[in-house]
Amino acid sequence: MSLPTDAPPADLIEVPASELAPQTLQALVESFVLREGTDYGVEEVSLASKVAQVVRQLQRGEARIIFDPATESVDIRVIKSTI
Repeated sequence: MSLPTDAPPADLIEVPASELAPQTLQALVESFVLREGTDYGVEEVSLASKVAQVVRQLQRGEARIIFDPATESVDIRVIKSTI
């Protein structure tokens, strides 16, 4: 039996964005955006715009916040579409 591609492995914990204080969510998303290094094309995209994009992905269920108890670290993972 295999897990759906969007389910975290059993040793990881999904943390609903709605469970985090707004300041904590903001700091987490900013940290993710600053380290993820995605190329947004020719035009510069502001940090605030990038953060808003990720927050929308979290709200729509297109991304998830994952906590790894073994490393005590948190990450945001974009969910792969099966379409």
